[in-house]
Amino acid sequence: MKLGFDRPRPDLAPHEAMIYTASFSSGHSMMFGVTYLTLAVLLIRIQPALRLNAYLLILAILLTLLGWTAGASWAAICWGVMHWMQGRRQIEKEESEAGSD
Repeated sequence: MKLGFDRPRPDLAPHEAMIYTASFSSGHSMMFGVTYLTLAVLLIRIQPALRLNAYLLILAILLTLLGWTAGASWAAICWGVMHWMQGRRQIEKEESEAGSD
């Protein structure tokens, strides 16, 4: 899937090693889902009660969706604050100002 997205890695922090591969859009979120859903499936395999199995699976799905929603909400809040600060000219100089330096 990395080849399909082909998204460059962000330059937010220096990397300790040279990385030549592309970034994936949501690797941490995917691992969050994999962890909870795998735990639910493993518990379901040893639990004979159908109602408890349904509860475990629904709980794992909800936790996964909650994690993805929290990540999307955080990104939206950061984008909104950045947009608000740009509107108030608190960050990023205008091009005409930057050219006069």
